[in-house]
Amino acid sequence: MYKNILIATDGSSLAGRAVEHGTNLAKALHAHVVLLTVTERFHVFALEADQVEETPSSFREHMRKQAERTLSESSDIARNLGVDATTVHVEDDTPYHAIIRTAEDKRCDVIVMASHGRGGVSALLLGSETMKVLTHSKIPVLVVR
Repeated sequence: MYKNILIATDGSSLAGRAVEHGTNLAKALHAHVVLLTVTERFHVFALEADQVEETPSSFREHMRKQAERTLSESSDIARNLGVDATTVHVEDDTPYHAIIRTAEDKRCDVIVMASHGRGGVSALLLGSETMKVLTHSKIPVLVVR
């Protein structure tokens, strides 16, 4: 069925559930896992406090450390289950593009990711990377709530 599973994570506890679900699926199917985290690029003109206070190099270093921590925690979950995993960190301002592109590049059969399960106006206004992946991906997507 699935031989190569991409699991997208941002390091949140909700994404952690998707990592656990995806790695358990991989274990059951004897599949390989690609663990992906996407961080944003530094913007010279930004309103976010974390970018206003930092230089480009310090921001990149902060994002690199965050990605390293996220992928290390996810790798530990896979390793503890005996699942073969590869980690990937991508800098991109549109995470859903990076998720789909990485899944295609790594020839993944399915994408596993979390959803906050927002509905109504909240979902419409906020949108979500999960919804964007669902809308644009030709690869099947397994959503963990």
